[in-house]
Amino acid sequence: MTDSDKSFAASDGVVNPAMAAAAYWIDAWQRSVLMLDTLRERGNTYLEQSEKLVPHVLTFESELILDGRELPRPVNYLLVRMRPPKDVEINRKLRPFIVFDPRAGHGPGIGGMKQDSEIGVAMRAGHPCYFVGFLQEPVAGQTVEDVCVAEARFVERVIELEPDAAGKPCLIGNCQAGWQIALMASICPDLPGPIILAGSPLSYWAGVRGKNPLRYLGGLLGGTWLTALAGDLGNGIFDGAALVTNFESLHPDNTYLEKAYNVYSRIDTEPRRFLDFETWWGSPVLLEAAEMQWIADNLFVGNKLGEGAITTRSGERVDLRNITSPIIVFCSWGDDITPPQQALGWLLDLYEDVDDLIEAGQTVVYTVHETIGHLGIFVSGKVATKEHAEFTSCIDLIDLLPPGLYEAVISDAGPETARADLVEGKYLLSLEPRTLDDIRAFGTNSPEDDAKFETVARVSEINKSLYRTFLSPVVRQMTTQASAQFLRSTHPHRLRFSAISDRSPAAPMISWAAKTVRANRRAVGDENPLRQLESIAASQMAQSLKLWGTFRDTLTEQMFMSTYSSPLLQALVGLKAGGEADTAHVVRDVTRRTSARERQANLLADMEHGDLTDAIVRSVVYIAGGARGGADERSYSTLKRVSAALPPNLKVGRERFKEAMRKQFLTLRLDESKALETLPTLLPDHAGERRRGLEIVRALFESRDRTDTEASRFAEISKLFEPERVRIVRRSPAA
Repeated sequence: MTDSDKSFAASDGVVNPAMAAAAYWIDAWQRSVLMLDTLRERGNTYLEQSEKLVPHVLTFESELILDGRELPRPVNYLLVRMRPPKDVEINRKLRPFIVFDPRAGHGPGIGGMKQDSEIGVAMRAGHPCYFVGFLQEPVAGQTVEDVCVAEARFVERVIELEPDAAGKPCLIGNCQAGWQIALMASICPDLPGPIILAGSPLSYWAGVRGKNPLRYLGGLLGGTWLTALAGDLGNGIFDGAALVTNFESLHPDNTYLEKAYNVYSRIDTEPRRFLDFETWWGSPVLLEAAEMQWIADNLFVGNKLGEGAITTRSGERVDLRNITSPIIVFCSWGDDITPPQQALGWLLDLYEDVDDLIEAGQTVVYTVHETIGHLGIFVSGKVATKEHAEFTSCIDLIDLLPPGLYEAVISDAGPETARADLVEGKYLLSLEPRTLDDIRAFGTNSPEDDAKFETVARVSEINKSLYRTFLSPVVRQMTTQASAQFLRSTHPHRLRFSAISDRSPAAPMISWAAKTVRANRRAVGDENPLRQLESIAASQMAQSLKLWGTFRDTLTEQMFMSTYSSPLLQALVGLKAGGEADTAHVVRDVTRRTSARERQANLLADMEHGDLTDAIVRSVVYIAGGARGGADERSYSTLKRVSAALPPNLKVGRERFKEAMRKQFLTLRLDESKALETLPTLLPDHAGERRRGLEIVRALFESRDRTDTEASRFAEISKLFEPERVRIVRRSPAA
């Protein structure tokens, strides 16, 4: 009980109902006044943000490095360098990080909104950190391709500014910024280092029935013609507030009750956190109508990224298989905007199996959080200090991984952990080999469901063409800049922020009343019976809204499935009989297959050529499981310690080691027996160098828990390093 509640209790401890009710109504009235004042502050912040050129919410100071408006193909994007806090020292020899913020309706800055954030974690680890944000309004005529070209220039500029860095920049793309940097990396594959896609959708049709209702939205609206209408009504501008509204519609219980009630019920402690978040959530930005139309046509409804069906204006095909850098995918089962199927489904679109992925030379690491929501992937301090911190500290290890599919397993580390001295921080990151069957186990569409989405894409093109031909000219003629601005200012999302502010007639009274309440605050505790009834009523109302949302989503799915499963409709849009789309599920590429065969032939011919570095790497990969082995951060910590103690003549650079890792992994995968047979030909004549090489192999082998198989393989490798074995192999005709 609070002090105010105790004053209403009888001597025997029983609360006087009348006095408790009076206390509750005083408290409820005071909370109402303070809630109105909180909304007034929110409105003031909204107005301040709307007047800014860059309405960001970055916590850290920054300096402008490159203005996208000054590029040959100008865009409204900016590259800034983050200034570390006073107690943080940056090491310019470490790999730089570049955080790309999503332009999905909101303003920039979510990647650095808190001290415990992607930016904060990278800087605390000593990495130079850069940030790519955007202005509130687009440059007239800019396109998605222009943005990709600008982002490539930003990466080039960071490389120029960090000449001593040990590795190419690591790119972090949040939400829609993820597919954007994936596009850029497909066009400029040699430019970036490892790429982290956080909550980024790349396969838009993917999902499972009974969940992921957002993927049905395009079909129920008849395709993207409404996007074109919105762009015309906006006089060539698409309002990002419409995207925010789509996100909010997923959870009516939170949007219409829980978020506000959480503040009202905890009005003495919650407003600051609420206002900080609403500063970002309530600052929608604008997009060029052509940009949004491209996104809706090619991604949201067309799903062309995974199929490799997107081309640049010069005719170059955008293919995610072009990306040579490791790709780290971070997604969550609690994310219904980008579920794991949409974050990882592109792998099933592009590859038959994991061997196909390895032949393409691609390295993909993924981790799936159990509960965190979409925004929590970027905002949650717990996620930042665990998942993002582990990716940051182990990014160089991931960069060295050979081609393949791995799951990042992050577990608690303690004194009982083997070789705990090699673990940095509270968690141990292990990279476990996986196959595409592990991705399929998340849930996939049937061929019949894929045909329904293909039908939507074709219906969308028809409806958009009809709109462009017959209605668009009329709408454009009726639209003016003033009418477009009026529609934006009266959008429901903006109105709820602007309705209560210091510009409102009632603002002086609200402000005065709030000051009076704070000076005479009489809060009641949770023990108050009416406060308990209030909480129960709010919970029941929220549950009702949640049930309504579930019913709506179920009805949406049923309408989608029944409409687009129609054989007549599918035939009218040109799909073949049987309900299967014409597009092959896995995109073939004869040129890539030919190149893969050529690489294999070169590896066979080059198997006996190399040096001590190649011998060490081949040995380590074989011991760890051959072509199916994993890794963890203890091995990399050992590698760094061993490397620091090596004499100059045995040290090799990161790129040389990375090249050796990839080559020897593929060599073992191609012919493990011959790779072991020829390993002694890679060893130097000097016995001391061979001994030092075996010591390195032993140190890496002993850096983690050892299995009996690994012990047996190490013994096998040890014999190959013996002088007599080296002489026998070198005297043989094969040598």
